[in-house]
Amino acid sequence: MSAEHLVVADPDAMAALGARVARQLRAGDVVLLTGELGAGKTTFTRGLGAALGVRGTVTSPTFVLARTHPRDDGAPLVHVDAYRLSDAAELDDLDIDFDGSIVVVEWGAGLIEHLVDAWLSIAIERPTGGGASAVDASVTDPETDPDDAPIEPRTVTVTGVGERWADLGWLHAARD
Repeated sequence: MSAEHLVVADPDAMAALGARVARQLRAGDVVLLTGELGAGKTTFTRGLGAALGVRGTVTSPTFVLARTHPRDDGAPLVHVDAYRLSDAAELDDLDIDFDGSIVVVEWGAGLIEHLVDAWLSIAIERPTGGGASAVDASVTDPETDPDDAPIEPRTVTVTGVGERWADLGWLHAARD
């Protein structure tokens, strides 16, 4: 396994990282996203989807478990939220075409390992104790404008699992 550590300054940079990863993806690739609520998993996936040229907007699949985003040219993007799944069999029951799609799985640690041989793991960490996120602030204080909340950098660890992802040098090549 190879791993790279990055500091991502803001949501635009997170989307740009998603776009950079998208340029490496092809049918059969799996991306595992981990991080607490509000870490930036969906922001990352939006950037990835935009760079892949998916039709429509990438939204969180929280209530549908898996959302397929077709593309005019290339393998579709399948965005999975595995939070409510208890084991790999339940993920497998979603009948995802892992070979013919680009699959992004949120909350899938401990599950995808039983279904695929290689994946790109992206762990996103928010600072702890650094203040409420925009989402948290708008929920706890209706007078708070989410746009006024501080933007805190994220620490992102990208780990390649399997031969397909043995070399992560592209992460530091031409930046966006």
